[in-house]
Amino acid sequence: MTDNRDPQAAWTYHQDTKHSYVSIRTNPHFMDWSNQPLAFKIYPTLEPMRLPGEFRQTGVAALSAISRSVSAHSNAVPDLEAVAQLLYLSAGITRKRKYSGGEIFFRAAACTGALYEVELYLVCGGLPNLDAGVYHFAPAEFGLRLLRAGDYRRVLLEATGGEPAVAHTPLAIICTCTYWRNAWKYQARTYRHFGWDNGTLLANLLAVSTALGLPARVVCGFLDRSVNGLLDVDPQREVAFSLVALGHVAALPPPSPAEAAPLSLETVPLSQREVDYPLMREMHAASSLEAPEELATWRGHTPKKEFLPPTGPIVQLTPLSDAQIPRDPIEEVIQRRGSTRKFARSPITMAQLSTMLDRATCGVPADFLDPPGAQLNDLYLIIHAVEGLSPGAYVCDRTRGVLECLKQGNFRADAGYLGLEQELPADAAVDVFFLADLRPILQRFGNRGYRAVQLESGILGGKLYLAAYALGLGATGLTFFDDEVTRFFSPHAEGKSAIFLVALGHSAKHQPQ
Repeated sequence: MTDNRDPQAAWTYHQDTKHSYVSIRTNPHFMDWSNQPLAFKIYPTLEPMRLPGEFRQTGVAALSAISRSVSAHSNAVPDLEAVAQLLYLSAGITRKRKYSGGEIFFRAAACTGALYEVELYLVCGGLPNLDAGVYHFAPAEFGLRLLRAGDYRRVLLEATGGEPAVAHTPLAIICTCTYWRNAWKYQARTYRHFGWDNGTLLANLLAVSTALGLPARVVCGFLDRSVNGLLDVDPQREVAFSLVALGHVAALPPPSPAEAAPLSLETVPLSQREVDYPLMREMHAASSLEAPEELATWRGHTPKKEFLPPTGPIVQLTPLSDAQIPRDPIEEVIQRRGSTRKFARSPITMAQLSTMLDRATCGVPADFLDPPGAQLNDLYLIIHAVEGLSPGAYVCDRTRGVLECLKQGNFRADAGYLGLEQELPADAAVDVFFLADLRPILQRFGNRGYRAVQLESGILGGKLYLAAYALGLGATGLTFFDDEVTRFFSPHAEGKSAIFLVALGHSAKHQPQ
């Protein structure tokens, strides 16, 4: 077993899963449609308990919900209706589309390849209209399957080393990721997608929790074996990746009713056969925490970073105020969100760009981000069509609230190439690249820092998605040629690694009149 403190495993995985012009052309992989994995985890021996389908209207503007959080000490306990709303708006089925081979079920949050490898589990004490227990969320039936009866929150408290948010949470939602469901298409690079896809889901979950008045905190530091054992997942196929503590109660959780013994519950096989990509499991094992003393050093102390004073032209960000933002509530924006398949080459306004950047980077409540507002990823932009702004390459300096121009010019062709030779980033108004200096992150957090930096990029990208749709724009997440991205933004980005990419602009379907 590789030690989390030895970051060589993360470097090896990152290097071996990079895309390049050559790697794309020499990879013999093809998608075997006859062996496509099931979109849902199914326990055939457990009947789902249906969740209520009528939701309260929060009335909270999406652009407010994504940029704020509720005080950690606000006493708040979700009832069954709130639980249903949280689950539906983060991982529920929001639309269906039939095609010749069957039916695609689109979910509330964006996911690579619409493969939805993230599963949700609930661990709760007794809530209004919901008994204490460990549950699996079944999106297809929109219900919960009871895996263990009783209050097992104490297991999570011990597994997180006494994390304060977990100590006082009435409800924890655990996010797991299933290797094969995504690796069927994306192979070993899937482990990066775990962070992206879990992150976009969490962006929704955090925003809805704020709208419902629930404090929320993302927790990535936990003993993997304990959490996987509580959920009774097979860690060769499915692994706990993150958890969110929701709500707040004064009392600590009681002792667990029983030991979390194996359940050996039957599940329907995802497909006839699974192809193994050992690199992913090796990366996960190397970033797993096994001893309580590892938890003691996990939380907080995010590596500090400061941009040098700008040397290029700067442009002040001009985000809309609360009085100016569209009032579309978060639940409506989530339900109309999609992933834009074609952008119109029409400009967006500086206020729109500023608002998306500002609201998406107001801070993520997470155990690896301290002080509040700390961020692992830096935002680099290729701007094609923003009113009043010269096309070019920029970097966003959050502390100064400015964009610094690194080089001017029409870089649509470059953006298309960097985004794996696709039209989407060439046609968008703006491409936002997330880059991070992995060296201090891995030095501080070990291999598990790689999970954290990918997850944060997904959360920030998910917030950009929601901000774009709140403003009547479109968005889509994309992959990229790793080293070429760093090279394009250098020398400013020298030494950093490309983590994620989100394209923003007007959808060709909904062009401005």
